[in-house]
Amino acid sequence: MSGLDGILYPAIEPYASGMLAVGDGHRIYWETSGAPDGKPVVFLHGGPGGGTAPWQRRFFDPERYRIVLVDQRGCGRSEPHASQAEADLSAVTTWHLVSDLELLREHLGVERWQVFGGSWGSALALAYAQAHPDRVTEIILRGIFTVRRHELDWFYEGGAQALFPDLWEAYVAPIPSGERAHMIEAYHRRLTHPDPDVHVPAAVAWTVWEASTITLRPDREAIAKASEPRNAVAFARIENHFFRHGGWFREGQLIEDAGLLRDIPGVIVQGRYDVCTPMMTAWELHRAWPEAELVVVDDAGHAATEPGIAAALRAATDRFAG
Repeated sequence: MSGLDGILYPAIEPYASGMLAVGDGHRIYWETSGAPDGKPVVFLHGGPGGGTAPWQRRFFDPERYRIVLVDQRGCGRSEPHASQAEADLSAVTTWHLVSDLELLREHLGVERWQVFGGSWGSALALAYAQAHPDRVTEIILRGIFTVRRHELDWFYEGGAQALFPDLWEAYVAPIPSGERAHMIEAYHRRLTHPDPDVHVPAAVAWTVWEASTITLRPDREAIAKASEPRNAVAFARIENHFFRHGGWFREGQLIEDAGLLRDIPGVIVQGRYDVCTPMMTAWELHRAWPEAELVVVDDAGHAATEPGIAAALRAATDRFAG
């Protein structure tokens, strides 16, 4: 991520890491970096199913923050991995992930922490903070996504093809024309198929569609990474699983319950040209939670790696570093 040099903090290594048993046969990977006695912050990755990466530590001042990264159930270095043929996602839900965060907080001896999440991580951050507001010092969100039906329909069922008709053709290619009226369901049948010749191409097509559309300009490195079969299968399976169930939220829950966050300082960072999670959701969240500052980056899409987004996120963490 050399393009972020000069915007984010220098690369650092974790000083501790481990695997935490969270029940249902799952163990989640966690790590801590920065200052052991610093202000605790937990980074919530996207997807769901994206996993963490070392560059994500760089949003936080390592002299002032105790930085916690965690791979959510089924992805990254957590076990069992959702790419396995016998993967069972029945205990991989939003509310399992919220409970996992509480177990991790207690395991690390953290009283309260800042919650930082982008894309799906913004949904998980909102769900966690609304369930445990007394454990949250501040909230920093990027690319707001709340798993409402019209958000899913826009990106996965056809709306976004208006901007990317060429890339949409590759996304729908694994699905016979007679099944394309319900793409999430059609993909579910293929992603859960036991034959790798069926589920791997479907997973790669799903993941590449997302990777190809999240930046204002194409990021060839990210697109190539999305084509790697193991991570693509886990990513696509977990995302599709969550989206089929509406994130286990009642429709509109995260916006409707934003009043629970009134006493928590917050910053919402949103790219003006975010196609994956359009600005309408960030605006609606800001209207429901006016105490949070809304920062609109006019020359950016969805990804945290875009310079304007990265700079706004670092400014937010610096502001709350104490």
